Amino acid sequence: MARMAGRRALFAVPVLLAVTFGVFAAAALSPFDPVRAYAGTAGLTASQENLDQIRANLGADRPVTALWWDWLTSAATGDFGASAVMRRPVADVIAERLGWSVLLAGTAFVIAVLLGTVLGVLAARRPGGLVDRTATAAAYTLEAAPAFWLGLLAVWFFAVHLGVLPAGGLTDPGADAVTAGQVARHLVLPAGVLALTQLPWFHLYARQGVADALAEDPVRGARARGLRERTVLCGHALRSGMLPMLTLIGSRIPEVITGALLVETVFSWPGIAAATVEAATSVDFPLLAALTTLATAAVLAGNLLADLLYGLADPRAGFDG
Repeated sequence: MARMAGRRALFAVPVLLAVTFGVFAAAALSPFDPVRAYAGTAGLTASQENLDQIRANLGADRPVTALWWDWLTSAATGDFGASAVMRRPVADVIAERLGWSVLLAGTAFVIAVLLGTVLGVLAARRPGGLVDRTATAAAYTLEAAPAFWLGLLAVWFFAVHLGVLPAGGLTDPGADAVTAGQVARHLVLPAGVLALTQLPWFHLYARQGVADALAEDPVRGARARGLRERTVLCGHALRSGMLPMLTLIGSRIPEVITGALLVETVFSWPGIAAATVEAATSVDFPLLAALTTLATAAVLAGNLLADLLYGLADPRAGFDG
């Protein structure tokens, strides 16, 4: 495990270098002007001389390679620079918002894994049955539904039509403090919607994996020995059939991150979505590079976690990846 983690860490270094440089290069080619975004409404009437002076003060007139290298050397020491559009250190912006994004994505991911696994196992027990047909049809339908559309539909039904859940935000309007109860109520809709976007994959993988395991000789032998169906299902078929799910966990992390950005926007969740959108549209080099690096690191860590879990669940696979 240690050797695998070490190899993956070494592999992550050039990947992160390439990603960060790609962010700076893409931002430089963007039609958005970071100087006008920094100046705001004043940039509409400012003279070209003043805009050029602001550009020089921000360092936006320097070559892309110089901007990237300066940011990279500073980031290596823990200094990610200052966000030009938010007028704050990048580290403060991320620290303020990252926890809420992790809470949303983590809650949704756990719900998707648990509920998808349960539905997949129930469907695999009786292929072609009512549960199988209903859950699988719903999974294929949800798989094709965009996250923002599900979010808007949830807001209309639960917040506007029924009025049982808040439409967005982190706390109730006029609240003086952030309480766990208010956060929990406001988390229900965004976490539920994000979980629905990931649930079909876990359901389909669990259903197919358990169905294949039930047809294997070891499971048939367990049934022939007279073991109870619950023991056969949970002790034999489920363990073998869940191995593909472990690799799925790592591969779904990019989709969770993308879906979280859309869901946070729909529900005005105070995560990193708003910062990401604002950084992209304002060509905020330091903030955009830091957020992209963070997302890339999360994907690499998720893939490593999936491989480690697979190796622990099936020692025959080993840790040679």
